[in-house]
Amino acid sequence: MSATTDVAEPHVTTAEAPAGTARRGLDLGRFRDLSLIPAIFVLGVIGFIVSPAFLAADNLIGVAQQSTELSLLVLATALILICGRMDLSLESTIGVAPVIAVWLVLPTSGARFTGLGIFPEWMAVPLCLLVGVVIGAVNGFLILKLRLNGFIVTLGMLTMLRGLQVALSEGQSIIELPSSFTYLGKASWLGVPAAIWVCTVLFAIGCSALAWLRHGRALYAIGGNAEAARTAGVRVDRIVWIVLILGSLLAAFAGILYSGHYGSISATQGSGWIFQVFAATVIGGVSLNGGKGSIFGALTGVLTLQLVVNVMTLAGVPPLWNQFLNGAIIIVALIISRFASGEKQE
Repeated sequence: MSATTDVAEPHVTTAEAPAGTARRGLDLGRFRDLSLIPAIFVLGVIGFIVSPAFLAADNLIGVAQQSTELSLLVLATALILICGRMDLSLESTIGVAPVIAVWLVLPTSGARFTGLGIFPEWMAVPLCLLVGVVIGAVNGFLILKLRLNGFIVTLGMLTMLRGLQVALSEGQSIIELPSSFTYLGKASWLGVPAAIWVCTVLFAIGCSALAWLRHGRALYAIGGNAEAARTAGVRVDRIVWIVLILGSLLAAFAGILYSGHYGSISATQGSGWIFQVFAATVIGGVSLNGGKGSIFGALTGVLTLQLVVNVMTLAGVPPLWNQFLNGAIIIVALIISRFASGEKQE
């Protein structure tokens, strides 16, 4: 193995494992990936019964577009959880990254929100993405180099970034956004919102990377047993650091889509999203213990949650029940996952 090799192919072949065990594991993996498809179908039937408008193209496209920003956070969380880590600061990154970017490009006077104006307006999107990269890199440094507890680090980062977001925005919504910042959130390609196309492509890339690229497959090895993966030649810290950066980058990009969609940046943008993110990720079959799950399963988790909210809205259920429902879904999903996995009870 050369010095530049990140991942060494494992020497264990499928022949070394009992054929029945391998077959059951494969079938279980497929089941976990597709387990929410029947639920989505049932929700569709219930939605049509509640209101025929549920199956209208405008309603379904609206549900899909409302899922785009949340789905990017779920994509980021799924990648991080699969490799056995956790990042709570994604909730704040979706809000603080756009605020910092706009603060750097908007003029110092003549607008409701006063910025520094040290960069041209076309730099707003690259700056937002750069902020996401920096946040992920800092998280990685604190967790992997200083060996601090990842949960506490990202919780502290969430709180700090939320405070920075409120301070820079002065507690008010920012409505003077550069046109480059709002394009993807408002544009339509072939009659479908551009955000839906972009998210579809990103999820396809994520699914392909985990299925076909050895560095993508290495995430499962790291999440399953980091020391064993390191012994097999996987550069664990490097790959985890890249995943943390990628996760924050996706969160910053989600902030661009969200801000463009609604035409403003709220001082509380992203607040409370982490509960929906974990709900969607967990019911999608991604394990909180690492090493298990799929991007497709996480996507079905997002769609399930959004369809539940849409059906409840059409049925006239007050939106105040949404948070209760998300928490209940997480608990039920954890119970089902524990018994389905065959883990021994302590």
